[in-house]
Amino acid sequence: MSTTIIIVDWSELTPELLQTIAGNLRRQADYIRFRAVCSSWRAAAPLTPRHLPREFPWLMLRPSRSALFPHRRAFLNALSNKLHLLTLPEASPSRRRVGSSHGWLILNDESPSIFLINPITRSKVNLPAPSTFPNVLNFDFYSVGGEYTLRSPGAEVYTCSLRKMRDSFIKKVILSHNPYNESNFTALAILNWHGDLAYCEKGENSWKFIDEARSYCEDVIYFNDSFFAVNKFGSIAICDVKDADCPKVSFIKTQQQIGGDMQYLVDAMGELLLITRYLELDTDSEHLEHQSDNVYKTVKFCVWRLDLSGPKWERMMTLGDRVLFLGENSSLAILATDYPGCKGNRIYFADDYSEANYDGSHGISGDHDVGFYDLEDGSIEPLPFNRRISHWPIWITPNPC
Repeated sequence: MSTTIIIVDWSELTPELLQTIAGNLRRQADYIRFRAVCSSWRAAAPLTPRHLPREFPWLMLRPSRSALFPHRRAFLNALSNKLHLLTLPEASPSRRRVGSSHGWLILNDESPSIFLINPITRSKVNLPAPSTFPNVLNFDFYSVGGEYTLRSPGAEVYTCSLRKMRDSFIKKVILSHNPYNESNFTALAILNWHGDLAYCEKGENSWKFIDEARSYCEDVIYFNDSFFAVNKFGSIAICDVKDADCPKVSFIKTQQQIGGDMQYLVDAMGELLLITRYLELDTDSEHLEHQSDNVYKTVKFCVWRLDLSGPKWERMMTLGDRVLFLGENSSLAILATDYPGCKGNRIYFADDYSEANYDGSHGISGDHDVGFYDLEDGSIEPLPFNRRISHWPIWITPNPC
């Protein structure tokens, strides 16, 4: 008896069947693999699958050292401990990341330019160049080592190199909305040197300062249709920039928060939280022998909830089912129950304070202070990745939209 072998050409499956299969996928990694099979499968699966749940945040690690795949970036899923490798030449070591928001990375380079990139789709959106900030008086590419001429709030004029502007001028950029979903969005930049806040709308050619909110530069989030900015002592500036030419600023003055080293704001399911981060010298760090500057580590976090009746910050001893992600990303919160195997009442954090993050010449990669803090018992656990191959860690929520 002869055996008949039937060879199936999977690329010939009907579009209707392929669309049904794609519509029933529930993991973004599976959806990406589905679209990678062939052109007919890719055509049947929309580039922007709005039915997919939000993925557990990934931690972006350093570029690949492989000569065959020099443009690959590794992303760690801290829940499954799995690495995802994506081709992302835009996030090269010559560029510095200055934030992640709504699944988009914000990058700054020496060209000079600032732009958004979606690591999943590689869609790109340009923001105004660093030379368009109001305190930049002049930019001359040929004045090597002093390409930028700037003016301080005290009217002092000074120069700055391309590299220094790339590495330390911008602290973080936050987006009001997903650039893909919204016909319009606003980007807000926290500047390092003088505590300025600057903003621009999609399509604009320059940045504008919010003069009344200077020094509210610890952290910023977009909350209740405005940007909320916090200063070192926990007071809030609410920046309404809907009128692009005349931003409105109001303030929530609270009792000063004394103690701690860094402040973060988080929209935790509609509740505004203030997170205080405490650092101390890391005398046991393996990097000390290579590092001339001090090396710090995170030792604890305190969580506060805004009570508008005071107004005051009210101490919280538990986050319940919520999980927070802090660092150079736009601070975010998720519910543990939405992710099987995830434990609530935790704060995942990355190093967003070490100047060595931006200069490999000191021998320290700025990845020694990455892990999660358990609010229940105060313990800190490092994340399970090889610190010798990681660099510039930043949280990002993968978003194919």
